[in-house]
Amino acid sequence: MGLAEDGGLLLPRTIPRLDAETLGNWQEKNYADLAYEVMSRFINDIPASDLRALVNESYANFDHAEITPLAHYGGLHILELFHGPTLAFKDIALQFLGNLFTYLLKKTGGRMNILGATSGDTGSAAIYAVRGKERINIFILHPHQRVSPVQEKQMTTVLDNNVHNIAIRGSFDDGQAMVKQIFGDLGFKSAHHLAAINSINWARVLAQVVYYIWSCLHVRAHENVNSIDFAVPTGNFGDIFAGFIAKRMLPEGTIRRLVLATNTNDILARFVKSGDYSLGPVVQTSSPSMDIQSASNFERYLYYLTDSDPKRTADLMRDFADKGQLDLSGYLDQIKRDFTAEAIDEESVKATIAEFYKEHQYILDPHTAVGVAAALRQQQPGVAMVCLATAHPAKFAAVVEEAIGQEPPMPEALAGILERQARCQVMDADAAQVQAFIESHDGQSR
Repeated sequence: MGLAEDGGLLLPRTIPRLDAETLGNWQEKNYADLAYEVMSRFINDIPASDLRALVNESYANFDHAEITPLAHYGGLHILELFHGPTLAFKDIALQFLGNLFTYLLKKTGGRMNILGATSGDTGSAAIYAVRGKERINIFILHPHQRVSPVQEKQMTTVLDNNVHNIAIRGSFDDGQAMVKQIFGDLGFKSAHHLAAINSINWARVLAQVVYYIWSCLHVRAHENVNSIDFAVPTGNFGDIFAGFIAKRMLPEGTIRRLVLATNTNDILARFVKSGDYSLGPVVQTSSPSMDIQSASNFERYLYYLTDSDPKRTADLMRDFADKGQLDLSGYLDQIKRDFTAEAIDEESVKATIAEFYKEHQYILDPHTAVGVAAALRQQQPGVAMVCLATAHPAKFAAVVEEAIGQEPPMPEALAGILERQARCQVMDADAAQVQAFIESHDGQSR
């Protein structure tokens, strides 16, 4: 359901804890089996056999047997999260979520209109997760001419009748705000059976928790270390919040710190460093999926930061909506126990891509380069460092070519994509226009 009825975000009542014996029993499990074990600890309303089948189906079309393999270069562990159908980390959660939606709709006989905003990769991953599925329409908003050409074409060249792309004249933050506004119209939400596929949907965050636990199991088998740091390129706080949940599930000290890596849009880095959470203008960068100022999942972390106080969390979110800023410096000791942060500028992103390729012949996409640059600044002896590789470099070929002097290899999934027929509606950043469009296309799914 995405947003709760009161406009807040949903969280589990409790976070289950894992002990060393359980982790030992999981050590040899494949990714799908581990995903079932982790997610089943939060899910009690789907029969075990059905949940296992959903998970197996969700990871059957990835192009690597390990689903999220680890590569090891220069003392870093690169967690490759781009082996799904759209070559981005969003596939790991959204393939599961698409199958979950279909399963639940078959059970109830209902229908669904999915509404989401994307800064680049969520849109295509969501579309590929539900394209052609019965009882589902999907409406995805992206900022017009502010995503990479490949990201745009991955969305707009999917011509199934249940897929609707809307390019809005504005930023991702504008699109995200409209999605929240439309979900806040409870009459419209109910009448049109709206569902969320952005990371405001808790099930998406849950699916991402799995690869943190997977990484810990595999890194500790590869390297004799007790503690692991994760460098996470993030703009919307969803991916790193999944790491925060994994940190709380695992035995104390297994995940030592989460290195929050932002690009020039540094609201989250400022928050971690000084407690200053204040809006600034959205700056276009070579890592467009992180060109965000107002992070959707930040509210979830606020809940834990305020000692699980929902009223205090709601008050803070209202203050932020009114003033565009929060002073959270009083919580700095607690924040720094969970996170450290780096903001990586454009020059450093390109230099990191170039230097990593020169040293290791391994190509980073610009988002992953943000994380690697932060990791190299924060790396400490005796602590393993895992860097999340969030997209295939071919999705950002122009940036990569500028950095290393050649285009990255083109995967078969992207061959000829820039020449394919596309379909997209361009609109102003006006929630009423989007609602009218949804209304006019509701009921077109099979």
